[in-house]
Amino acid sequence: MVAAVRVHKTGGPEVLTFEDIDIPAPGQGQVKIKQHACGVNFIDTYFRSGLYPSPTGMPFVAGNEGAGEVIAVGPGVTDLKVGDRVAYVVALGGYAQERLLPAERAVKMPDNISYEQAAAMMLKGMTAEYLLHRTFKVEKGSTILVHAAAGGMGGILCQWANHIGATVIGTAGSKDKADIAKANGAHHTILYRDEDFAARVKDITGGKLCDVVYDGIGADTFPKSLDCIRPLGMFVSFGSASGPVKAFDINLLQQKGSLFATRPTLNTYAAKREDLVSIANNLFKAVGSGAVKIPISHRYALKDAKQAHLDLEGRKTTGSIILLP
Repeated sequence: MVAAVRVHKTGGPEVLTFEDIDIPAPGQGQVKIKQHACGVNFIDTYFRSGLYPSPTGMPFVAGNEGAGEVIAVGPGVTDLKVGDRVAYVVALGGYAQERLLPAERAVKMPDNISYEQAAAMMLKGMTAEYLLHRTFKVEKGSTILVHAAAGGMGGILCQWANHIGATVIGTAGSKDKADIAKANGAHHTILYRDEDFAARVKDITGGKLCDVVYDGIGADTFPKSLDCIRPLGMFVSFGSASGPVKAFDINLLQQKGSLFATRPTLNTYAAKREDLVSIANNLFKAVGSGAVKIPISHRYALKDAKQAHLDLEGRKTTGSIILLP
């Protein structure tokens, strides 16, 4: 038996239950991992609350990201062996001391990436990779807007885009968070609670606006985010921290300048094994080179997952947060 955090019914953080579960031997194509660190992300709250249905039914072990050591391999596994250091993402069942994982979803970690780094960055970092390089190809000279630029996701986007050579504008909820956003590479910051962020973007860019807006906030920033985008630019909605964007008249995109809008997910971009490995390796290179740093602001014991969710949803955290089994 090993410790895990399970959800027996959907709801608030109080439904996260710390208990012992049995992890069987790995089956066909599976590996068993002894976890050293587990990532905590907003997507975990979506599964917990029921916004996203659990693909495995009830009850389920929460969490979608982690890193650890392979301790057993099942039949048919040839690319991994006992002792390999691996990380994974988008695989429900992360909040546990040990877990089973399809071998094809595990990525070998280079020696210069720690377990804590990997657990803190796989979802956010791989999301940043496809957002910046695949959804909209940010280049030197691009101008981008990143909402919640002091958060774990926003911080990685700002650093990486800055490294590419883009002009980065970040929104934040307080002066302290604006300072964090600047430290993360944002050239300009906007206090969205005190300022009209669309008007400030227009001022900052001299009326040219942004090539792309990366919005992980959702309801609170839409549709005003569209007013920050140049004609033929792109609105990328990749999260719903304040609630999902409701259905809207698609003609709004035409009225705002023939804009493009997308709601991408890592599940789709990394569905193929070769894409999963490519995205992960690009992330490992960016972090390993020092171009992107992974700040871990809070470390919680596995049994304190409930508090981690309270702090995350209460916007009391910056950077990434992890659980330590």
